[in-house]
Amino acid sequence: MPSSLEKFEAIARALAQLPRQEPATQPAALPSLHPFDSRNIHPGLPAKVKNLFDDGHFPEATSLAFKFLDKKISKISGIEKSGLKLMMDAFDGATPKVKLNALVTTSEIDEQQGYRFIFAGGMQGIRNPRAHEPTIVDDPDICLDHLSFVSMLLRRLEQGGYK
Repeated sequence: MPSSLEKFEAIARALAQLPRQEPATQPAALPSLHPFDSRNIHPGLPAKVKNLFDDGHFPEATSLAFKFLDKKISKISGIEKSGLKLMMDAFDGATPKVKLNALVTTSEIDEQQGYRFIFAGGMQGIRNPRAHEPTIVDDPDICLDHLSFVSMLLRRLEQGGYK
């Protein structure tokens, strides 16, 4: 009577002698999404932002996206400042130049004030270093995080009625 090992060896030899069959068709490769699509980067950003990203110029892509946001806020508000000062003035006070909601309830007032600091903080903490320090190196994920942040701010402006 053959042992278990002998049975296994006989099965393995028999399988090795069978002709190999290739799959009839190779599965079609799924088209890969561009990172901008998978991260839902705002389509209103200038095309050059995507070009800079695709060419590996990540700090420059971030900087350009923030410059676009800065110019948008300047145009909406009519304030001819830039960066932190623009954001603090545009979103400030009981009658801000850029009003994100009705400013009736405490929550609405808090939201307005909170976004004032979010917009200003993005300019101060993300845009300025990339606009003024040539030694900054970002990787694609950091850049996409920054572009997602700008996209969120652009969408919040749109929710507030600004196109």
